[in-house]
Amino acid sequence: MKRRLFSTAMLAATTLLGTASAWAQQAFRSGKDYITLDRPVATEAGNNKIEVLEFFWYSCPNCNIFEPAFEQWAQKAAKDVVVRRVPVAFRDDFVPQQRLYYTLEAMNLVEKMHIRVFTAIHGEKQMLNTDAAVLAWAEKQGIDKAKFEQTYKSFGVATKAKRAVQLQNDFKIEGVPSLGVAGRYYIDGTLAGSMPRTLQVADALIAQSRQGR
Repeated sequence: MKRRLFSTAMLAATTLLGTASAWAQQAFRSGKDYITLDRPVATEAGNNKIEVLEFFWYSCPNCNIFEPAFEQWAQKAAKDVVVRRVPVAFRDDFVPQQRLYYTLEAMNLVEKMHIRVFTAIHGEKQMLNTDAAVLAWAEKQGIDKAKFEQTYKSFGVATKAKRAVQLQNDFKIEGVPSLGVAGRYYIDGTLAGSMPRTLQVADALIAQSRQGR
């Protein structure tokens, strides 16, 4: 599978956030604007909940650009929508950042530190692609070094990282950023036409999933 990063040009399209209209729901088509998975993926959202996954990589420049729009969209999501981020690992050197995200999640530091990781990589030009670099960065942020390292190397984080790889394979992720909706649909900037438009497609698919309950 060819891995690609979606172009910045796709991200620059006009942003229209909010609930998709009935007309928009009819306009988006499987195979054109999104892909319907041949085999649904089990979700962790629970009954009467709709799970939306954001597949990302901290070092991806387009993930960095997309993050503010996605965060805004996630904060406005309806109560029956459960949003989860899934750090991908297309290569071995992606794994330290994958573990970094799940360590922050386990320590309840995502809200505080998630954007700082993007800033460190894209603003301060830190690679953060080795265990040593990640641990050194965390210590400089004032995070308890021993607790962070213990969590980073824990079985729980390793298990979540393994699950993330399984999800990226199940959704057949070809690039980041991209979205998975309700365990049934895959959206990316190439299919939707732009990353902002992926959020419109996601809104439509969420509405469609509600109707199919």
